Amino acid sequence: MYSSFRTRAMKTRLGCLSNKSDSYSDFTAFLPPVTAKTTRCINSEHIFVEVSNVHYSHSQLVRLSTEKVKQWTESFDILLSHKYGLAAFRAFLQTEFSEENIEFWMACEDYKKTKSTAKLGLKAKKIYEEFIDVQAAREVNIDFQTREMTRRNLQEPTPSCFDDAQGRVHSLMEKDSYPRFLRSKIYMDLLNQTQTHSQRRFS
Repeated sequence: MYSSFRTRAMKTRLGCLSNKSDSYSDFTAFLPPVTAKTTRCINSEHIFVEVSNVHYSHSQLVRLSTEKVKQWTESFDILLSHKYGLAAFRAFLQTEFSEENIEFWMACEDYKKTKSTAKLGLKAKKIYEEFIDVQAAREVNIDFQTREMTRRNLQEPTPSCFDDAQGRVHSLMEKDSYPRFLRSKIYMDLLNQTQTHSQRRFS
């Protein structure tokens, strides 16, 4: 019973993280406000996550199947491209106290979508102060040359000014954190739960 309780608690946390990842919580000043809640229900075939988001004024039902969870092992980019894969990986990095890496990567992805030139400069400054500067509260692990190049890029911000730094952090996570994530309890619990409920369907 205790194991079941822990699994349910982990799933609830994962759902919350997946919603939080959409809002880029450290950059909410630059994004439209989103109020969301998650509820979960389980049937004999899949784990379902219901996301009610008032920003869109409707509920979206997201199906997390065993096949989808297994696809996360195919490549790091496939994991990051899936909403709940990203949320699971983010939850894992929090257990390793290195969530600044994925937060920086997410911030860069959001930054590159910015259309307004004025907002581009504001976002660039925010990201630099939060993750790149040597005095940054959540400084990411990049080399001196990349840090200096990024600092110079901010003199005339463009959508690509963080590309080198983001690439370095992406490579670090892919080579270091990603293999550990695939061996982690967070990933294995999700995989086991989806397999369990799939097997019940055929029993």
